[in-house]
Amino acid sequence: MTTPPANARVVIIGGGISGCSVAYHLAKLGWSDIVLLERKQLTSGTTWHAAGLIGQLRASQNMTKLAKYSADLYVRLEAETGIATGMRQNGSITVALTRDRKEEIYRQATLARAFDVEVNEVSPTEVKEMYPHLNIRDVVGAVHLPLDGQCDPANIAMALAKGARQRGAKILENVKVTSVLQKDGRVTGVTWTAGEESGVIEADLVVNCGGMWGRDLAGASGVTLPLHACEHFYIVTEAIPNLTRLPVLRVPDECAYYKEDAGKMMLGAFEPKAKPWGMDGIREDFCFDQLPEDFDHFQPILEMAVNRMPLLETAGIHTFFNGPESFTPDDRYYLGEAPEVKGYWVAAGYNSIGIVSSGGAGFALAQWMNDGEPPFDLWDVDIRRAQPFQKNRRYLKERVTETLGLLYADHFPYRQMETARGIRRTPLHEHLKSRGAVFGEVAGWERANWFARAGQEREYRYSWKRQNWFGNQKDEHLAVRNTAGLFDMSSFGKIKIEGKHALPYLQRLCANQMDVAIGRIVYTQMLNMAGGIESDLTVTRLSETAFFAVVPGATLQRDLAWMRKHLRSDEHVVITDLTAAESVLVLMGPHARNIISKVSPNNFSNEVFPFGTAQEIEIGMGLARAHRVTYVGELGWELYISADQTAHVFEELEEAGRASGLKLCGLHALDSCRIEKAFRHFGHDITDEDHVLEAGLGFAVKTGKGDFMGRDAVLRKREAGLSRRMVQFRLRDPQPLLFHNEAIVRDGKIVSIITSANYGHHLGAAIGMGYVPCEGETDADVLGSTYEVEIAGVRHAAEASLKPMYDPTAERTRM
Repeated sequence: MTTPPANARVVIIGGGISGCSVAYHLAKLGWSDIVLLERKQLTSGTTWHAAGLIGQLRASQNMTKLAKYSADLYVRLEAETGIATGMRQNGSITVALTRDRKEEIYRQATLARAFDVEVNEVSPTEVKEMYPHLNIRDVVGAVHLPLDGQCDPANIAMALAKGARQRGAKILENVKVTSVLQKDGRVTGVTWTAGEESGVIEADLVVNCGGMWGRDLAGASGVTLPLHACEHFYIVTEAIPNLTRLPVLRVPDECAYYKEDAGKMMLGAFEPKAKPWGMDGIREDFCFDQLPEDFDHFQPILEMAVNRMPLLETAGIHTFFNGPESFTPDDRYYLGEAPEVKGYWVAAGYNSIGIVSSGGAGFALAQWMNDGEPPFDLWDVDIRRAQPFQKNRRYLKERVTETLGLLYADHFPYRQMETARGIRRTPLHEHLKSRGAVFGEVAGWERANWFARAGQEREYRYSWKRQNWFGNQKDEHLAVRNTAGLFDMSSFGKIKIEGKHALPYLQRLCANQMDVAIGRIVYTQMLNMAGGIESDLTVTRLSETAFFAVVPGATLQRDLAWMRKHLRSDEHVVITDLTAAESVLVLMGPHARNIISKVSPNNFSNEVFPFGTAQEIEIGMGLARAHRVTYVGELGWELYISADQTAHVFEELEEAGRASGLKLCGLHALDSCRIEKAFRHFGHDITDEDHVLEAGLGFAVKTGKGDFMGRDAVLRKREAGLSRRMVQFRLRDPQPLLFHNEAIVRDGKIVSIITSANYGHHLGAAIGMGYVPCEGETDADVLGSTYEVEIAGVRHAAEASLKPMYDPTAERTRM
């Protein structure tokens, strides 16, 4: 055995395709002192038994970019390293057996065109020509991606490892990392064992690519890495006479995929209810191991497959394989620096798409580590989205029974997770439940999405058309516009920033002017050095030395990590997460002032309580801090209430609002109201890749206040001009629906995608937002074009606006 070195710049833990890709890409960037340690042998965990499917189209543009990068990399690796990768771009076909699935895959085809991925909608007859063995009797539609394909996963990992070694990386097998060392919140190295030997490698950085071992390894360092292994099944037939090369075939309605390889057929499955594995840990000698066969579990898939592919009825089974793979609570992998420990990086939890993901993920992580910023928006897979409670093993075991099957489930809009629910509840949960609330979940929080009427079922009936709650959303939306609505928004992230340096610290991080009067609320962004948006928040000045920030619940861990990362050692600032301590009731609508005045003796007039300010108020027999802001475009207040008084305040408001038409409202209505007002949504409309000026948020940037992060990028963009602009769209036909990721068509050409959308019940049609290229153009040029939005291959006329279509002068918020 080669003894590990005493020092390294980076130690990569895990020798699957993910770890090998990170090593390869860091080495390509010129890094030296790279050490990869594998507890057994390269590829011996999951990589060796992966199916090796290469599907380029993913759910977002940047995830698609990474998958395309992987495919391109695997094509050229063989020439670079001399190791055959088995990469074949033989294409893929996805067939639909239902109208809903056809709508889904045709929407995906539109998305593929927007992302410059070659795609063709094909008829059942054309499918039969490409795949003569297929029973197409009940096929209603299909899409073909010619440049998809398949590969040999183990050989690709070996090729990446060889490419890394050729550039100086050290890759050592049979060396187990036993702990990650840290001091003062930063990685300092690892300890290792190899047989009878043991030692320490001092290192600046560590990358956890430990796959299904990664969770427990991370947990030992206090790092949250929520993943859990599941059993994953496939069969490989004996050689089938005259079986020629075929595209990869996916039949998601039957949970199955098919791959021809060397004259044999592989049939794999993503069954709706999976079998978690390794709850009590993974045995020490696990290496190239299989799990026990469970033919009863696989039999329903096989029965459908024999009908779909009749040649399977007479084909002998050469291999019945069952092996473990790691899955995450939201079916997306983890990438980035862990917020708990500086220098602790992660690339793990690939949810059975690790082969197509790892090439691009290794590239992106290496760039991120090298530059200090990701190469583009990676929020889809950012480790900072993980919630601390999600490391709970019982929670993970229950949740991953569902997430494995989601890969091939119908991806209906607004689909809710069904397992591991009810973990984070607001003080009003039972109150809302008794009044008809139908809950959704974000970051573990149970949030009322809509309220059922008396006698109406309290369940989602999913569809690509109007779902069963569409009318409920309309009633709630119009109540906010015409009378008043009451929302429970206790899931907001709430952060207190205090100390003698709190003001200069926030001035440096925030783009807006933070030196405001006590009681003022500032809407602002935190920018990166490229002018991209890292956080979208409001900050209220509570005192000379204390501020209160409000962020979306889903981004709380990200925002906390950003704030703590940029806190200097000589700054006296304390950052405290107050999310669970305070509830938030949001009272919005033209009758809001009348309602709140019935339960509070405070003065809520414009003169005494203007927009953009906060005051402590008496309410009922309790106290609250009232913030006069809005995310729906109406008069109203966000009420921040101690958790122990929340139910009392809710009951007081509910009673006071009866005569004024107050209606309980859910998150679906909140979203449809905000889309009419063209308010941006972080993670969809604005990300760390979107320049704050191009997002139309220049009004919240004050370059005259002095230096702050991103200021130079703002000044450069103002000088150079915008290359694209955020535009709001309304479909002229009131029937079609927009969700997001539909294609924006300008003068007959696809130029972008809809970043977020909903139905505008006041405006009477679907509303969407998205960026439009505009280099060298005036407002009149942008608005002078003809716009359409393509939905599942059909184009619909749309009108465009650079101002909010609802109340463009914001008069209603200042009523």
